[in-house]
Amino acid sequence: MAELLIAVEDFDAFTADNDPYAEHDFGAIRLSGDTFFWKIDYYDLDLQMHSPDPSDPTITARVLTVMLAEEY
Repeated sequence: MAELLIAVEDFDAFTADNDPYAEHDFGAIRLSGDTFFWKIDYYDLDLQMHSPDPSDPTITARVLTVMLAEEY
């Protein structure tokens, strides 16, 4: 688990093809023979709806989801 989270933290393989809006909020990582997807979502502080302004940390809670690609 720790190795996977470090790989997510270190991910910087963003290109115009895999990150067309330059948001850096999704990636795919190959680790130990498995492919994992990770995604960051931006919610309001109650985690009920998307944040009205994801760039404002006073009204935004960021949620990281990491999953096996085969489970998508």
